[in-house]
Amino acid sequence: MPAEPPAVGAAAAHVRATLDGVFAAVDRVRDATARCLADAGRAGRAPVRADLAALRPLLLARLGPLICGLGFIAAPQLLADAAWYMEWWQTGPGGRPSQLLRDLDPERSALYDYTRWEWFTGPESGAERTVCGPYVDYLCSDEYVLTLSVPVHVAGAFAGVAAADVFARTFENEIVPALREIPAPAFVVNAPGRVMASNTASWPPGAAYRANPAHSAHRCGDLSLSLVTAG
Repeated sequence: MPAEPPAVGAAAAHVRATLDGVFAAVDRVRDATARCLADAGRAGRAPVRADLAALRPLLLARLGPLICGLGFIAAPQLLADAAWYMEWWQTGPGGRPSQLLRDLDPERSALYDYTRWEWFTGPESGAERTVCGPYVDYLCSDEYVLTLSVPVHVAGAFAGVAAADVFARTFENEIVPALREIPAPAFVVNAPGRVMASNTASWPPGAAYRANPAHSAHRCGDLSLSLVTAG
């Protein structure tokens, strides 16, 4: 069997390092959110939206070239003054940060049930790290994105998720140069088999992939992603 080109291992490591950097920011949000919610509990009351405003300096500081959206999405009924809530900030026009303001009151609107999305159900079901996408994010940006999320727990109970959005095009721009160093068709796929970035038009981002015995799959560290090479 021919030896694996060094560029394959390098590309897989680059994918992991890129997303590890995003998860580092998400982990900071998780920890800060847990502290905010725990402080409310120690004060003998249920948390409210105003408690989560303390997260804003952290969120704004970590929006940038790679992370286009960042925040906390509350489990239903977590907050005393909002049955559903997102403390979410994203890059707006001209690169200025803006808060996502959605009407999530089921008494006044057709509720957008965010608890059905993989980036919420993964952490809720026990996954430590979830990578969702690429998909069109109709809730936040109406853009093609990846969402990385982790669970937030307080006193052992699931309280919601901390998450970050990365534009799919930004992820591709970061990853494709490493893929082009591989002397064969190569692409990154997520656990459901959706192509996230590629060096070949045969497997464009968003395409569905099913395992092929003629291809080789290489895990990207402990992430639920694989680098697939063909030929």
